[in-house]
Amino acid sequence: MLLENKVAVIYGGSGAIGAGVARVFGREGARVFLAGRTRTKLEQIAGQIRSQGGTAEVAVVDALDGQAVNEFVDAVVKQAGRIDISFNLISLGDVQQPLMEISLADFEQPIKIAMRTQFLTTRAAARHMLRRGSGVILAFGGDGPQTPPGLGGFKVALDAIEGLRRQWAVELGEYGIRVVTLKTGGIPETLPEDFEGREAIISNIQEATLLKRAATLEDVGEVAAFVASDRARTLTASVVNISCGALID
Repeated sequence: MLLENKVAVIYGGSGAIGAGVARVFGREGARVFLAGRTRTKLEQIAGQIRSQGGTAEVAVVDALDGQAVNEFVDAVVKQAGRIDISFNLISLGDVQQPLMEISLADFEQPIKIAMRTQFLTTRAAARHMLRRGSGVILAFGGDGPQTPPGLGGFKVALDAIEGLRRQWAVELGEYGIRVVTLKTGGIPETLPEDFEGREAIISNIQEATLLKRAATLEDVGEVAAFVASDRARTLTASVVNISCGALID
């Protein structure tokens, strides 16, 4: 198994992407700690991981609260002995409107959330990873030249995450800590069944790809597990593009 004996922390563990990654991590042998705001949903995902023979535990954590994040990470290390993987997948609360129409508060919101949570969760994990001389920090989103209109501050937030990822990578690399971003061109499964215009959006996502199909939640989990594993030990300070060609590097 790719992640056998690894300890993984996943923030946003009750969201669609977080849950998808967590299930694959559990299947690949990781001891998974799910963090989020809704215990019921977290317990449901943990139950799915356990049902397939994995190990999962949950904690209600506000990933924007520095003290809460530090206490959670310290508790994980006290219980499991270490943290090998930290993956922040919380939603950014973005409002997507043209810049000439969006309010300043709505524009700033995803940027502020992204910077605060990515900084706090990475630093909390790195404190412990530094002592061991190893670890993997994963981010999700990615930047690039493709910028469709009407996204408000969302794409700006993704670009900011990449700037922060580069900074963490150069400062943590000498300690054996890898920092990598995964990016897709959209995941149809994340759209609720009753979401207005769902079929048209899915069609647009698929048509924008070179392979004429979009990444699935399973795809994201599979690639994340590989990137987090020792088989990808040479991979850091970079983006892994799993957009099926929707985003061309």
